Amino acid sequence: MNLAFVESPVQLLNVLEWAHARPGATLAGVPGQPTGPVGTRRLPVADLTVVVLSPTDPMSRGQLRRMAELARDEGFTVRWQEARGGAGAPLKTVRELAPMLHRAERIVIGDPFSRYVQLLLTLFGGKDLTVVDDGTATMEFVAQLARGEKLVRWHRRGRRGPRELVLAPVTFLARRRLTPSRSRDVEVFTSMPVEPPPGVTLTPNRFAWTRSRFGPPKITRGADLVGTSLVETGVVDPDQYVEAVAALARTHGATRYFAHRRESSDKLHRLAVETGLEIVRPDLPLELIARRGPIGRTVLSFPSTVVHTLPLALVGTGIRVAVCDIAPEWLRDTASPRAQGFLAGVTGTARDVQRLPAPA
Repeated sequence: MNLAFVESPVQLLNVLEWAHARPGATLAGVPGQPTGPVGTRRLPVADLTVVVLSPTDPMSRGQLRRMAELARDEGFTVRWQEARGGAGAPLKTVRELAPMLHRAERIVIGDPFSRYVQLLLTLFGGKDLTVVDDGTATMEFVAQLARGEKLVRWHRRGRRGPRELVLAPVTFLARRRLTPSRSRDVEVFTSMPVEPPPGVTLTPNRFAWTRSRFGPPKITRGADLVGTSLVETGVVDPDQYVEAVAALARTHGATRYFAHRRESSDKLHRLAVETGLEIVRPDLPLELIARRGPIGRTVLSFPSTVVHTLPLALVGTGIRVAVCDIAPEWLRDTASPRAQGFLAGVTGTARDVQRLPAPA
């Protein structure tokens, strides 16, 4: 049995992409449904159970429920786990999932930086492991794994509080679980440009499942702008961000702003008032929304996951993806010293995108 743990809609999307890309995966018509991409399903050649470690914010939960429906339509088992529903929820979750962990032959995870996932990783020994994309964080994870460093998110400043000190042994053991050995295969399934360390299998994510299920998209004449949570994570100054969004919208004629699921309502309200953009809260990951359409002929983004994933999901459609650099003066004092270099790397390694300078 393959057992997947996901905490975000994008992670669940990429678990489905991983299952679709497995050797021997096929497409077959479903009786009573029309033929073609909309009326086909992948035969579940692998026994996959997806465990959703449900987050608390409403946007993530809503998108995850929609993605869970798609996973069930594909024939996979999805278990919704209220993993953060009170003080006793983590212990209850671990106790309920322990039998499944022991039976699993391969564990699939979407966020190796997650303390919750790290705790679960300590419960199984030499089982095979797959890490699927959780966005650009995969780039940092692979780099830290190759350098033998502790796992720290790129936007964190590295201060170790009481919670980090208590969880340090868990993180250390999880780091060992994520390292390949003679008895444990480690695979990274990614659309990001990474160089895996020795012993790690790299499998490219080409978004074949997304392209087979959605589209081709209806394309509008204008441009659409993709939001980011860089303000919410303390990286970018909110005033600078709003000014940059307004400048991009004016320059490129953008009329819609696709909000990131973690963007605050206050910030989105301010963007709507000060830029005139229509704020769209997607009910699915943007790769599926864009593939379904309608979507602008040009998609504008700041450095983020979509500058790597959208060109793959939209290949052959003629849609142009453009990425705007983050100017150093936009960064807040709370930003990690690694922030500017990491964001520049996200932009610089993106393929099949147009580079845009930061608005003056």
